[in-house]
Amino acid sequence: MSGSDDTVPVSSSVPGEFSIIERLFAPLAGEGAFALQDDAALFTPAPGRQLVLTKDAIAEGRHYLAGDPPGDVARKLLRVNLSDLAAKGATPRGYLLSCAWSIETGYDWMAAFAAGLEADQKQYGLQLLGGDTIRVEGPSVFSLTAIGDVAEGEMVLRSGARPGDDLWVTGTIGDGALGLLAAQGELEFLPKPDNEYLVGRYRVPEPPVTFGQGLSSLASAALDVSDGLLADARHLCGASEVGIEIARDAVPVSPVVRTCLSANERYWETVLGGGDDYQILFSAPGATREKIKFLTQSSGTSACRVGRVTEDTGRVKLFDAAGKHLPIEPAGFQHF
Repeated sequence: MSGSDDTVPVSSSVPGEFSIIERLFAPLAGEGAFALQDDAALFTPAPGRQLVLTKDAIAEGRHYLAGDPPGDVARKLLRVNLSDLAAKGATPRGYLLSCAWSIETGYDWMAAFAAGLEADQKQYGLQLLGGDTIRVEGPSVFSLTAIGDVAEGEMVLRSGARPGDDLWVTGTIGDGALGLLAAQGELEFLPKPDNEYLVGRYRVPEPPVTFGQGLSSLASAALDVSDGLLADARHLCGASEVGIEIARDAVPVSPVVRTCLSANERYWETVLGGGDDYQILFSAPGATREKIKFLTQSSGTSACRVGRVTEDTGRVKLFDAAGKHLPIEPAGFQHF
């Protein structure tokens, strides 16, 4: 995590840039990072393995709220990238980190942020390899490049779905999107523990990393659900040149989300289109159902069959429990 020639004024309560790197981030550095004292890291994959690279950024006020705990912000940053690796069937190995700290960010906030990274490094078995740290006038922005690996030729693409395949999704959908509403005080009808549950899921997603490592031999196509289930289903359709049918009532939701839907069915729009799920949407031949069931048991991750792949190229269709075709409102998060 080399230094830069940033000239934005820095609060006197924060030590110098290189001191921050040495105190907070060098202890997180892995083999090949040279204690963050060089300009680059060295990483060699094991024989027969290929690297899988992904990058995501999060910004204050856009992907997390100003009052969110710094450790949770760091964990979310890392986990949204681990979600991408999981959807490719990859095992996480390391990451590069760029921190653009706002003028208001103090050292204690930075230290808590680093502690969040340390906790997740231990949980997911990867290490910091390098990056950069600067000051900016405006909200803080963090960018992370995650590095994983897969057996040669076994990365799961978006483009392999075929008509007749089953469509699956891991975990539960809607917790993150409704969690943002809860964090903004818009779900006050819920009991406090339910609100806290949803806020927690918004702040710290739970990507199915172990499950993802077993996808290569099962899934024909996969991607992580970050923009919203329906939007990401469209992405899969486009890449694979297929259609998709989804049974709305088969979409897995948590008990708290079910409570919200019982109170007002309009929350389905948020559940299916709000994003921030960081689960895996994947297609697989019907012959793999038992193997997928075994993978859910061995990984401790649930997966539900929610629909099927069709020949209706580019079309995502949604049906209710009675088989009625439901209109799909414009859904899915977009930056532009």
